[in-house]
Formats: sequence, structure tokens, C-alpha cells
Amino acid sequence: MSRLAGKTALITGAARGIGLAFAKAYAAEGANVALTDINGAAARSAADSFDTPQSQVMAVELDVTSQQSIDAAMEKVIETFGSIDILINNAAIFTAAPIAEITRHDYQQVFDINVSGTLFMMQAVSQRMIAAGKGGKIINMASQAGRRGESLVAVYCASKAAVISLTQSAGLNLINHGINVNAIAPGVVDGDHWDGVDAFFARYENKQLGQKKQEVGNAVPFGRMGTAEDLIGMAVFLASDDANYIVGQTYGVDGGNWVC
Repeated sequence: MSRLAGKTALITGAARGIGLAFAKAYAAEGANVALTDINGAAARSAADSFDTPQSQVMAVELDVTSQQSIDAAMEKVIETFGSIDILINNAAIFTAAPIAEITRHDYQQVFDINVSGTLFMMQAVSQRMIAAGKGGKIINMASQAGRRGESLVAVYCASKAAVISLTQSAGLNLINHGINVNAIAPGVVDGDHWDGVDAFFARYENKQLGQKKQEVGNAVPFGRMGTAEDLIGMAVFLASDDANYIVGQTYGVDGGNWVC
């Protein structure tokens, strides 16, 4: 039997990359999946790419910095699928700069999406899970960057440290309602987003484009950068009944990168 049969999962930032990989894996495990993204057209295009029946998949435009948008998305998903049993807080942005050059705008934007977005999505989904009385699973996307400071990445590192802390606090609070909150901390994961990350380091470390990406990939003990597919096993596990006794944990899935 499929591990997530009969469940409905809402995934933020699901139009591409990690979020889309998780959505396809969940659908393959029998779940109904709501792909939400600030780019509604991209979410709809992603939903059309599924091999599973289209009745299992829906696309919803969602801005995690807007409470009105969050609440509207909740109602659309519940109207279509009847409930929300699993939430993955995947939507996030990255920035980098020396401490002397960090702007308030960049700081606020990163925290609005990475931290406030995570918190208020947890709140909105957990309210509905509590009302339904069936419990649920919430998975937050943290990062190895949340476990340590990095010279040029203070704001992003701080935002992911906050996600780890929110996971612990929400885990302790929401398990009283049968809702398990845990997190995944990837290491360096290949994907389209690395074009932007690489550009930051080319600017501030005087590197050629592509050089930083090659360096960080070579430094991973496993021997390469991660992929979205490397994270799927943990994402499915934490959403399944096999993880019912796990509360407030953050799991590193990083090829050994954080411990080196």
C-alpha cells in the first residue's frame, strides 16, 4: 500500500526544484498534492507535468508573506481535497553580503519569506488540522546554514537558524494535538537557484562564475552536491506514520557536509 494514500499535502514553493520533486514523490505515494507558489502560472505548468492522475494534483497561487493569500489558499485546498494532512514549508529565498553591506530591505525580505512565512503557514495549517481532529505532519525546510554562521551569509544563516528553533517550539506545542513538526536541513543542493547563489560569491569573493559551485561540490564528503531527489526519502518518511514518534527534530541530509 502506498505510504501516503488518502492524505493531502500542501507544499509551498512547489513550482520547481525541491518542492516539485517532493510533490511528485508524494503523489507517487498516493497523496493528493497542492502545489503552491507565488508564481501561479509556473505552479499550473508544474501540475500539468505529473504522471499521476490530474485529480490528485492542484495548483494554487500563494504568497507566504500575505495572510490573505495564505487563508485563501487554505480554503481552496480544503474545498478541493477535503483536508490538509501534510504541510511542507519549502518557499525560501537566499541573499549574501558582507556585514557592512547588508541592507534592511534584504534582511526584511528574507525574514518575511523564510521565517514569517514558515511560522504563519504552520499556524494556518495547524489551526485547520486541530479543527479536523486528525493530527498531521508539518515539515519545515531548514539548512546546514542554520547550524553555523558563514562569513557572507549572515542573514540567510540566521533565517534558517530561526526555522530550526521554530521547528522545536512548534513541535513541542503541536504534538499535543497529534501534529508532528520536524525539519530537513539540506546541504548544498544543485538546481536553478545556484545560478543566483554563485553570482553572489563571484561578486564578493572575486571568483569566476561557476567556480564557487564547483568548489562547494568538491568539498562534500559524499563526493558531489546534493540533488532534490536525495531529499525525497526523508520527506516521505517524515510525512508517513513511520515518523509518528518523532517531534521537533531537524535531520541533516547533506552528504556529510555539515560535520566536516
